[in-house]
Amino acid sequence: MYPFLRMAKELWKFRKAPPLSLLGSHVSTHLCWPWDLDPWVELNNGRTLTLYDLGRIPLGVRTGLKSVLLARGWGLTVAGNTVRYRRRVRAFERVTMHSRCIGWDHRFLYIEQSMWKGDECTSHMILRSAVTSRAGIVPPAQVLAALGQPDESPPLPEFVRNWIAAEDTRPWPPQI
Repeated sequence: MYPFLRMAKELWKFRKAPPLSLLGSHVSTHLCWPWDLDPWVELNNGRTLTLYDLGRIPLGVRTGLKSVLLARGWGLTVAGNTVRYRRRVRAFERVTMHSRCIGWDHRFLYIEQSMWKGDECTSHMILRSAVTSRAGIVPPAQVLAALGQPDESPPLPEFVRNWIAAEDTRPWPPQI
């Protein structure tokens, strides 16, 4: 089940946090609960993706994106992600999550997120997200204009550009 109560807690916790620039970093802490575990008694990989929502959604609130989406009747969807898992997170361990937008192209916004136990990174994710309307994907330039931001993206890291290029070669729909 989606952690609605945890999301409400995060939104309440950061309700008075200062606004962030579009490229600002949102930092939050989270506890791994027993219901987040898999049969190997560590944070489930799927649950990790859900927990990353707990950083991304407050990031969208603090950057003003949520207000723009609501005002225009736009939505936000995940269009893909790549995750690297490196360290176990066990029950009742606390992680610090860093969430930030790192840039955009003609279709997607790219978000970088990572979870940390002290100085050790447990996982790292790059996510691409699309703003949507009834007409389809809203170009990021239009979203940035609505946010009052310049539409030129900072250069995306090479590994992100390589991931984008690899995704462009992937057949869709997949063959069965």
